[in-house]
Amino acid sequence: MKAETPDSIETRNPRIMIYPSSRVLKSEEIQVVSERINDFLSDWTTHGDPLSASFRIERNQFLIIFIDEENAKAGGCSVDSLTSMIRDIDTEFGLDFLNRMKVSYIEKGETKTINLLDFKKGIKNGSIPQNIEVFDFAKETYSDYLSGFLLPLEKSWAKIYL
Repeated sequence: MKAETPDSIETRNPRIMIYPSSRVLKSEEIQVVSERINDFLSDWTTHGDPLSASFRIERNQFLIIFIDEENAKAGGCSVDSLTSMIRDIDTEFGLDFLNRMKVSYIEKGETKTINLLDFKKGIKNGSIPQNIEVFDFAKETYSDYLSGFLLPLEKSWAKIYL
């Protein structure tokens, strides 16, 4: 099965999985990572059934996998195989895709990614201003992603630190 283009899969409301890198990827890294993910998604199956999926690397930092589960749902083993492939990429390029203890936000037009504890301290002591926008990597569907992937701090999941 061939991996779909993001545009064709996004016309529906697919499941998404977001993997934030700890840094911006270089153009050469994006090319290699994209090739590997395309190869993986082209052969990705769940219990022998092909999965319809695509991906996008948003802002050269956030890997987003789109999974159209209309015909087949990604289950434990298929998600494990995806995680294994991402772990391999992670190890090779030092991207920290699987670390969920970090926060990405936009401050003065620049995307910053820091450890969650440092973020909490920065909000409390004022070194991180309150007029930032925060990314939400817990979105599970494309419609949720469209409506809330990036929100002002006071409307985001991180408002609990205000």
